[in-house]
Amino acid sequence: MVKRSCDPRGMTEAGPPSPSPASPREEEPAAPPLSPAQQRANSFTAANMLRSLLPLVVICLLLVGWQAFRSGPDEGVRVVDPASTVRLATERAGYPVQAPEGLDEDFRPTSARTDAGNATEGDSVTLEIGYLTPGEEFAGFVVSDDRRADPVLAVLLDATEEGTEEIGGQQWTRWTTERGETALSRESEGVVVVVSGSASDDELRTVAAAVRPVEG
Repeated sequence: MVKRSCDPRGMTEAGPPSPSPASPREEEPAAPPLSPAQQRANSFTAANMLRSLLPLVVICLLLVGWQAFRSGPDEGVRVVDPASTVRLATERAGYPVQAPEGLDEDFRPTSARTDAGNATEGDSVTLEIGYLTPGEEFAGFVVSDDRRADPVLAVLLDATEEGTEEIGGQQWTRWTTERGETALSRESEGVVVVVSGSASDDELRTVAAAVRPVEG
């Protein structure tokens, strides 16, 4: 038997398959450009928001300051006409009611009240009028035939008497109230008249000097 020599060069050796060449890696698609709206949203940080609001805040403060400057101290003062209140007290009181008359227009009445509405014959009657003075302070007037009336006690209770002085041809007693304000009072035939408040002494004297019997 003839042996055939095996020429290794003539044989094809079986082996593992050669790896296929790697395919090129696919690149990720580029992100689309941000729209203007998205760019503005990204830049809208807290700091940017404050910077955007600052001009608006400044404008608001300027408007408020200008309005306050234009309004002045008289803005919001409610002036009343005390005539009807005085007339009611005069009709119901059992004594000649007195009240300030002829005051300069810079003395603006801001309140007027009386308890005469519920009074019957023989009841005491109290009349109160409040004024805003030229010095932008308060001057209050009270007249009553009851020295224990609340508006009278509110001024004279615990007040310190400081002597007397003549005002408008009448003798008035000068007091320093518990609040440290000046009060002027006079009493005749059971009727007490009081002028007091935060106004200056001169302004209180002006109100006191204007007090006279109300003509029916």
